[in-house]
Amino acid sequence: MTTLELNAELYRAMGLIADDETLMEKVLKYVKKLAAKKADSTLMSKEEFFAKIKRAQEQHDRGEGILFTNKEDMNAWLQNL
Repeated sequence: MTTLELNAELYRAMGLIADDETLMEKVLKYVKKLAAKKADSTLMSKEEFFAKIKRAQEQHDRGEGILFTNKEDMNAWLQNL
Protein backbone atom coordinates (compact mmCIF):
# COMPACT_ATOMS: atom_id res chain seq x y z
CA MET A 1 0.00 0.00 0.00
CA THR A 2 1.15 3.51 -0.71
CA THR A 3 1.27 6.18 1.96
CA LEU A 4 -1.76 7.82 0.40
CA GLU A 5 -3.71 4.55 0.54
CA LEU A 6 -2.64 3.95 4.13
CA ASN A 7 -3.79 7.44 5.12
CA ALA A 8 -7.15 6.90 3.42
CA GLU A 9 -7.62 3.55 5.17
CA LEU A 10 -6.68 5.06 8.52
CA TYR A 11 -9.20 7.88 8.12
CA ARG A 12 -11.92 5.44 7.04
CA ALA A 13 -11.32 3.30 10.13
CA MET A 14 -11.20 6.37 12.37
CA GLY A 15 -14.54 7.49 10.93
CA LEU A 16 -16.12 4.23 12.06
CA ILE A 17 -15.10 4.74 15.68
CA ALA A 18 -15.18 8.55 15.86
CA ASP A 19 -18.37 8.56 17.94
CA ASP A 20 -16.94 6.19 20.58
CA GLU A 21 -14.86 8.19 23.07
CA THR A 22 -13.32 5.09 24.69
CA LEU A 23 -12.09 3.69 21.38
CA MET A 24 -10.79 7.08 20.30
CA GLU A 25 -8.82 7.37 23.56
CA LYS A 26 -7.29 3.93 22.93
CA VAL A 27 -6.34 4.93 19.39
CA LEU A 28 -4.80 8.18 20.58
CA LYS A 29 -2.82 6.41 23.31
CA TYR A 30 -1.44 3.90 20.82
CA VAL A 31 -0.61 6.54 18.21
CA LYS A 32 1.27 8.57 20.82
CA LYS A 33 3.20 5.45 21.80
CA LEU A 34 4.16 4.82 18.17
CA ALA A 35 5.17 8.45 17.69
CA ALA A 36 7.38 8.31 20.79
CA LYS A 37 9.15 5.21 19.45
CA LYS A 38 9.82 6.94 16.15
CA ALA A 39 11.06 10.07 17.91
CA ASP A 40 13.44 8.14 20.19
CA SER A 41 14.96 5.05 18.63
CA THR A 42 16.74 4.22 21.91
CA LEU A 43 13.48 3.35 23.65
CA MET A 44 12.83 -0.32 24.30
CA SER A 45 9.83 -2.27 25.48
CA LYS A 46 9.64 -3.89 28.91
CA GLU A 47 10.14 -7.26 27.23
CA GLU A 48 13.27 -6.06 25.45
CA PHE A 49 14.63 -4.52 28.66
CA PHE A 50 14.13 -7.66 30.73
CA ALA A 51 15.54 -9.86 27.95
CA LYS A 52 18.65 -7.70 27.95
CA ILE A 53 18.96 -8.04 31.73
CA LYS A 54 18.52 -11.82 31.45
CA ARG A 55 21.26 -12.05 28.79
CA ALA A 56 23.60 -10.03 31.02
CA GLN A 57 22.88 -12.31 33.98
CA GLU A 58 23.55 -15.38 31.83
CA GLN A 59 26.85 -13.90 30.66
CA HIS A 60 27.80 -13.17 34.27
CA ASP A 61 26.92 -16.73 35.31
CA ARG A 62 29.21 -18.06 32.54
CA GLY A 63 32.03 -15.84 33.81
CA GLU A 64 31.94 -13.61 30.75
CA GLY A 65 32.23 -9.87 30.86
CA ILE A 66 34.68 -7.29 32.08
CA LEU A 67 35.62 -6.60 35.69
CA PHE A 68 37.12 -3.28 36.71
CA THR A 69 38.97 -2.92 39.97
CA ASN A 70 39.12 0.88 39.80
CA LYS A 71 37.47 3.74 37.98
CA GLU A 72 40.60 4.61 35.98
CA ASP A 73 40.58 1.20 34.29
CA MET A 74 36.88 1.55 33.59
CA ASN A 75 37.32 5.05 32.13
CA ALA A 76 40.22 3.87 29.95
CA TRP A 77 38.09 1.02 28.61
CA LEU A 78 35.17 3.38 27.93
CA GLN A 79 37.45 5.81 26.10
CA ASN A 80 38.52 3.00 23.76
CA LEU A 81 34.97 2.20 22.66
